Amino acid sequence: MTTTTVPNPVTRNAVPNLHLRDSRTMLRRNLLHARRYPSMTLQVALIPVFLLLLFVYVFGSALGAGIGQGGDRTAYLSYLVPGILLMTAGAGSIPTAVAVCTDMTEGIVARFRTMAVSRASILVGHVVGSVIQTVINLVLVTAVALAIGFRPNANPLEWLAACGLLLLFVLGLTWLAVALGLISKTPEGASNAPLPISFLLPFVSSTFVPVDSMPSWIRWFAEYQPFTAVIETVRGLLTGTGIGHNGWLAVAWSLAIVILGFVWSLRLFDRDTH
Repeated sequence: MTTTTVPNPVTRNAVPNLHLRDSRTMLRRNLLHARRYPSMTLQVALIPVFLLLLFVYVFGSALGAGIGQGGDRTAYLSYLVPGILLMTAGAGSIPTAVAVCTDMTEGIVARFRTMAVSRASILVGHVVGSVIQTVINLVLVTAVALAIGFRPNANPLEWLAACGLLLLFVLGLTWLAVALGLISKTPEGASNAPLPISFLLPFVSSTFVPVDSMPSWIRWFAEYQPFTAVIETVRGLLTGTGIGHNGWLAVAWSLAIVILGFVWSLRLFDRDTH
């Protein structure tokens, strides 16, 4: 009589095929959770849409005139959309942090530790699932922008570059959200932890007005923080305006956030699961 040996967690972490299979399973688990509890995902998608409509139809003429667009709402819409897309990317970090914190505090991770499951796959499932949901939200916001008059001036290569940069930035914010979820003690705390990233930084950037219009004491920070660099790069790619030094700065910031979030998350997760 033959017996089948099930790899223990340590062995399983060393087998690429089993790690990939576990990651797919965890991804499916997280997508099922998102489908069963859609309120958080819908809220994340609707807030950027609300801000887009608010700033275009309520403040668009005044802000457009203030930045030299002559009070043209359509011109201001073209200026605004890249920043709203980045706010959408930032907002996607909130449900990620909550989901990770919930898993850690409700004991499911401790249960996974007793099974032949790759530990890294637990985080990978959260990250890939969150990126997929954020991309869907980005498509939704873009569709709304197109419906109300946004007309990009970009060729296929520029569209590809803009989408690639957004995806890289989303990946970095997602890994950072995983780390924030791991250090949070409660899901409520996890929902608040990403707020400075998802809302404060986009507001103190070139999302709504150029940084040149800001007071000098805040202009330097607004110009060189990651959201402004990515916004200006995406804006230049989609609307045909200049990018300048923001292109390499956006890529550098995005890669730095990916590395920081990835390393920080793994160290926290390894500490909490030993």
